[in-house]
Amino acid sequence: MTDGKQEKVSKFKQLVAWLKHSPKHPTWIILLIGTVGGVIMWGGLNTGMEYTNRTEFCISCHTMSQPYEELQKTVHYSNRSGTPIGCPDCHVASSKEPWDYARKLTMKVFAAKDVIGEITGVIDTPEKFEAHRLEMAKRVWKKMKAADSKECRNCHKFERMDTSKQKERSVTKHEGAVEDGKTCIDCHKGIAHKAVHTQLTAEEIEKEGL
Repeated sequence: MTDGKQEKVSKFKQLVAWLKHSPKHPTWIILLIGTVGGVIMWGGLNTGMEYTNRTEFCISCHTMSQPYEELQKTVHYSNRSGTPIGCPDCHVASSKEPWDYARKLTMKVFAAKDVIGEITGVIDTPEKFEAHRLEMAKRVWKKMKAADSKECRNCHKFERMDTSKQKERSVTKHEGAVEDGKTCIDCHKGIAHKAVHTQLTAEEIEKEGL
């Protein structure tokens, strides 16, 4: 063993010995401080995550008021069962499973790109937002498709659909989607916001996997 490695091992042993026998700070006090500190840090992270994971926070950027107004005109916002969705349900939603927390963190980082665009002036006016709308939509479609429309499937599941209450056309489409391995976003683009997918060419759809 080299002198450098021996020195590292020696320092580690010294640290363990200090933790076990520190005359000023008994082990239980150090563990208590560490536990309390960890809870405070985790609680702060969670509080920040949940505070920013609200529709009210999303539309505090004034350019987001336009897509929110579009959402308000759809069945996803107002419906007979009174189960509306907000921005985070589709754009930040992780999953109904607690172990999928990492995806939620990833989506928060992904969503932060729009905040940066607002601050830097890329999409800080309705006109600029409209100019970048298709580009932003394509980014979201790709993300959702890569995750098998997890955000949609938090509420909608093929296996739970009561086909007796669906129109014949819908039943046929859904059965075909299952057989062809399609995901929700393949067919349901533009259901919550302006339908810009109509601007896509067949070549773009095939090339970009949309």
